[in-house]
Amino acid sequence: MKLLIPILLSTLLLTACASYEPTHIGLNPALGPVQLQTETNFPVMVETIDTREASFVVRFNEEGKAPKLVSASEPIRQQLDTLFRNGMSKAGYVIDPAAPNSVQFQLHYLLADVTDSTFSFESKTRLVINVLAKNSQQEFTKTYNANGYLKGPLSPDFATLELDITKLVDKLTTEIINDEELHQFIQR
Repeated sequence: MKLLIPILLSTLLLTACASYEPTHIGLNPALGPVQLQTETNFPVMVETIDTREASFVVRFNEEGKAPKLVSASEPIRQQLDTLFRNGMSKAGYVIDPAAPNSVQFQLHYLLADVTDSTFSFESKTRLVINVLAKNSQQEFTKTYNANGYLKGPLSPDFATLELDITKLVDKLTTEIINDEELHQFIQR
């Protein structure tokens, strides 16, 4: 009987640990190398907005169960705003809220759709950022897309999903900041 109590306690603790599912995912995006676009300290207003219909970034789909929705632990709009401001500064611009030329980065879509079955998982991530730039005479709009895909045995761990989403954000934001077409328009 004395041996039964520790066995039951350890089984209960292991079951509790195994059923823990985080409600937030930690993303930590960073820019890749940024090319210098202007050497004249060109002033530009920079704004980042989140136009997504829902604030979660991961949706777990299991057959016969309601989807589990997971949000970012820190608002993704704030993270992107920091990335874009730093990137524009590295590209040679001076961030000025009163500048006549402006760039608005719009997070339109970010979702990792995870299908979880008994013995494997599949994750499809999609990221869409729209850019709206304005100068005194014209507007420039462009949509940037990135897709990610993961497949593996059992259930996905959060660290793998975090890394996959973060890499996708890193790749697309670096592509946007280094887009010569965007910079040619801004400097008109």
